[in-house]
Parts: sequence; C-alpha cells; structure tokens
Amino acid sequence: MIFVGIDWAEEYHEACLLDEQGTALGKRRVADDLAGVRQLQELIAEHAEDPGQVVVGIETDRGLLVRFLLAAGYQLYAINPLAVDRYRDRHATSGAKSDTGDAKLLAELVRTDRHNHRPVAGDSEQAQGIQVLARGHQNLIWSRQRLMNQLRNALREFYPAALAAFRGNLGGADAIALLEQAPTPTRGRSLSQAKIVSALRRAGRQRNLERKAAEIQAQLRAPQLETSPALAEAYGHTVSALVLIIKQLNQQLAELEQQLNASFEMHPDAEIYLSLPGLSSILGARALGEFGDDRTRYSDAKARKNYAGNSPITKASGTKKVVLKRFACNHRLADACHLWAFCALSSSPGARRYYDQLKARGKTHHQALRALANRLVGHLHGCLEHHQLYREDIAWPPQAAAA
Repeated sequence: MIFVGIDWAEEYHEACLLDEQGTALGKRRVADDLAGVRQLQELIAEHAEDPGQVVVGIETDRGLLVRFLLAAGYQLYAINPLAVDRYRDRHATSGAKSDTGDAKLLAELVRTDRHNHRPVAGDSEQAQGIQVLARGHQNLIWSRQRLMNQLRNALREFYPAALAAFRGNLGGADAIALLEQAPTPTRGRSLSQAKIVSALRRAGRQRNLERKAAEIQAQLRAPQLETSPALAEAYGHTVSALVLIIKQLNQQLAELEQQLNASFEMHPDAEIYLSLPGLSSILGARALGEFGDDRTRYSDAKARKNYAGNSPITKASGTKKVVLKRFACNHRLADACHLWAFCALSSSPGARRYYDQLKARGKTHHQALRALANRLVGHLHGCLEHHQLYREDIAWPPQAAAA
C-alpha cells in the first residue's frame, strides 16, 4: 500500500508519499493545472502499479483535483481540517506548521487512522448536479436577503412610507415594480391609483388590484418625517440600484428553480423524498443533494442523523453529564432539515403530535423542531434502505400515539 498526503492550495499542491512502515518515498510540489496533475500521477506510478493500492488523504471533497483522484481509482479520504489540526498536536507540541509538513501529516493520518474516517462518497453525477443546483439556488437566496436588508436600511433613513406600504415584503414583485417607479417619497406621493394598478398588473398580480392600489397609495401619501431633497435624491439612486439587482436575482432564482425541479424529478429517489411530509421539490432537492445517493455512505440511521446535525452529543465526566446540540455537521443540510420539520407540522398528524409532546415536556420551539427533524431523517433512511414510500401509519404507529 502507498499512502499519499496532499496539501492543496489555489496555485500549487504539496504531495508526500509514505509506505506501510511510514518511510517517506517522495515529496513534490505540483502546480494546479494539467501538467501538475500529470507529475503527481507519475510520482505515484513510480511506487504503485495498481491504483487500488493507493490511499490519498486531502482536506477537501470537491474540485477538479478530487475528481481526478477519484477517476484514477485511488482510495480517497477527505479529512476535516479541524481533525488534521488536532492530529498535528498529536505529533508535535511546538505549534510549527508548513505545507510540506501538512502533506506528510495527511499521509500519516490515512496510514494509521483511516479506519476512523469515511472515504469520499461515490455519489452519482446526477446527485452531484442536484447538489450544485441546490447550493447555487440557496446562495442566490442568501444574496437576495442581504440586498433586501440593505434596501430596508436605506428606506428607513428617508422613506418609511415605502416600508409601511409593502409591510416588509421588499423582495416581492409588487414592491419591486413600484419602487422602480417611485424610489423617493416625492415620486411616491405623485403616483396615481391608475399607475399603481398598472404597475401591480405588470408585476403579475391579478386579483384585488383596486383595493391593493388604494392601500399602497394611502401609505405612500401618509405624513412622514422627511430629509432634505438633495439627500433624498441620493438615497433614491441607491434604492434604484438595489431594486434592479433584486429584480434580476428574482428572475435568475425562478430560472434556476425550474432547472433544479427538473433535475430532481428525474432522480430515481425523488419519489421517496417527495412522499415524506414537509418535503417539497426545493427542500427535497436540497436534502438529496446534501445526503447524496450512495447507499454505502451511511452505516445506519444514526450516521445519517449525525451528518444532518440533528442528533445531540453528550459530554460526561465523573458525575457531570451534559447533552448539547451538535455543531460539527453539514450546516446546509441542518438548515434544510429545520425547514423540513417546520413544514411537516401542518402535513403530518404524527409529526404534530410528537412536537406537541416535546413542547409539553418543556422543550423550546427550536429544540422540538430539531428532535422532530431527527425522527424524520430516521424515517427517510428507512424508506431509502428498503426502497419504499413513506407511510404515516408505520412512521407514527397508533400504539406509540396512545403511549
């Protein structure tokens, strides 16, 4: 067996090769390009004929370099950087650190302790594509929220009537359409009801146009504190720029959502995910993308729950014992599971009953949702393992409800 440690970086990578006894076989710095990857492969080929005899340790599980290593047939372990940092303290207490030293450390780690770590999952390309789309969709939502916060702060400084007119829904089509026409208080007061109706219709609203237009006009014309005209005009330019960016983000989100739905519905596990209460196409796609579709990735339901961050951790020493929330997890997946549990409250009587029981025992809202998400992830694992759709009577049996 040959053990390879790779300390990856943006411009170059440090590689170190060890044999089964821990003897250094070679070290090399390779560039992050095709020529560098070829040099790395030639270095490994000097000491191993069969790719199955090569074990690689690296601190990331994605990227072109990782895809090359997997395609080459090597056994690949993506080691958490925090674990590498703790492992460094095991070998030296001086605090010294270098790229070449980290490469040797990774090789040593997979040589002696790889049984304590998981190899990179063999997810299908379809699942990886869903993950890319789902993360891109979520990143755009986060970007839009940051811009909406900037827009809200700007409006509070000079245009509180707009905040009252749209009641905090600044990213909605109605608010975007009207703020494009009236980015300042003066222009807002000058809007007639007919112009507001026309803007609402262009934004896609079809019902209650006249009533909604009257409400918005009343709010825009209500008395409010005002700043100087010059300052209001400067703020107006800022609002116009933010509104245009948010409008474009809304369009891109809608297009990306269509692509995500189409990719998710084509996956063979989509039907199982959608059968669970609270999972829509978007949340289901996020969960599938983060969980992956490699059946061997999780040894049992507890491993899947740990990865989702819903199962608690216990710290016990002597007579002291504390149960805490798990922080080392996939945070994107934890966020999706939190929303999943909240949505399940209105679509699953068993989930609602379990949530109410936890609340009656003194749990907070977030604690109860986290415990419910833990149960739902267990149901998902069972459905995927047996390739069956979710059934309410099996997930929440009547005898358990009576107890």
